[in-house]
Amino acid sequence: MIHKSPWKGFGLTTALAASSEIERSAPVMSLLICVFILCSAGEVAGVLTGGSMMDRSLPVQSLCAQLVQPTGYPCSEHAVQTKDGYLLALQRVSSPNVNLGSQPGPPVLLLHGLFMAGDAWFLDNPEQSLGFILADQGFDVWVGNVRGTRWSHGHTTLSEKSKAFWDWSWQELAQYDLAEMIHYIYTMTNTKTFVVGHSQGTIMALAAFTQPEIVEMVEAAALLCPISYLEHVSAQFVLRMVNMHLDQVILAMGIHQLNFRSNFGVYLINSVCEGHLTATTC
Repeated sequence: MIHKSPWKGFGLTTALAASSEIERSAPVMSLLICVFILCSAGEVAGVLTGGSMMDRSLPVQSLCAQLVQPTGYPCSEHAVQTKDGYLLALQRVSSPNVNLGSQPGPPVLLLHGLFMAGDAWFLDNPEQSLGFILADQGFDVWVGNVRGTRWSHGHTTLSEKSKAFWDWSWQELAQYDLAEMIHYIYTMTNTKTFVVGHSQGTIMALAAFTQPEIVEMVEAAALLCPISYLEHVSAQFVLRMVNMHLDQVILAMGIHQLNFRSNFGVYLINSVCEGHLTATTC
């Protein structure tokens, strides 16, 4: 049985794997989090001056169109519906050097970490981004985007502004999101899938692999920064956030989404990082 997280709705449990760099910049990061939470609360209440940042933002391009295709790599968008109604985005990427008509290589599914999305695998140049590297090595690359992330597509009935839309934790990510992604890829390729997970993606995989029907469709898994137990965390920044009972504060303020990859989150971080924080901190 998979146990519910006490931080249900945010996946904040896995955020406890903080780095020493974040710990050194704890005052700045604490200020950023406070500003982000306050602005999120204002957006929920509809009191931001001039309307919501989300309302003023331009429509989000697809991941393929924004990051992959401009580099010359073929990329196609796929949509997957989970059993509890969430609409997830999958991208399929191949190398531009593959001969037309040739059989694709073995499928590999890339699972992103907390507060991230599928674009995490393509942020560097093609020689340094795992998504591009695997495609160039002949793999049939599939990129997963869990519910509530920038590139996924909402829900069949729930609004993203509703509390119910955000009422989930890593249990649902494993039981529904990852399970449906693997099943879809297996259906499309008729081949067992390699799974590569980072941080949150590893705890999803570890939980999903307790289901025999999922294991039967997986060839092997590589887990980067794997997360299982969190009782030995020592980073002072993280411990301060826990002692503040940040999850309860956020819920009490009526905030259901804490997503630093949202349009507003990206806008805030970019604004602060332009000349005000070091590149390492940002």
